[in-house]
Amino acid sequence: MQNLILASSSPRRKELLENLHLTFEVSSSDVDESFDPGLTPGEIVMELSSRKAKAVYEQNPDSFVIGADTVVVSEGTVLGKPKDRIEAFEMLKKLAGRTHSVYTGVSIMTPRKEIKFHVKTDVVFWELSDEEIDAYIDTGEPFDKAGAYGIQGFGSVLVKEISGDYFSVVGLPVSKTVRELRNAGYVIPF
Repeated sequence: MQNLILASSSPRRKELLENLHLTFEVSSSDVDESFDPGLTPGEIVMELSSRKAKAVYEQNPDSFVIGADTVVVSEGTVLGKPKDRIEAFEMLKKLAGRTHSVYTGVSIMTPRKEIKFHVKTDVVFWELSDEEIDAYIDTGEPFDKAGAYGIQGFGSVLVKEISGDYFSVVGLPVSKTVRELRNAGYVIPF
């Protein structure tokens, strides 16, 4: 019996895997999320997803473990999760009326190997008034999300268009992840 573990406490990632009717456990890891500022955004998310997957894999060496990490990049600046309302407002103001990139890295640890990849998706925001930004922050949604928004929730009204993988912006590029799980030897029932 193959054991699949999602090394993430993200309810969004959990829901994306549940939508596939896969049997898996959730075991989040508490790892250092600092990174070398010289890394590219793709390298950052692959490094952080790898740390998360490895931390859980060490306790479950016979399992397939998926780790993931997402960052938002605007004009060369990596935006993580906002620390407070002021930082959330600044991030959203920076994204308003512009195109930014969302990078999600995935690492799959298996008894045989580690597979790492990242997916980049470009997102365009509408122009936003200060009142619109404040109203969105009032929902409470921005505080646990990279770039201070969630495309699948209230934040969907901020988004004018995307180019790339929608699910990667949510937090897990589902299609590529399934293909790489198969590549690693995990049996997907469909």
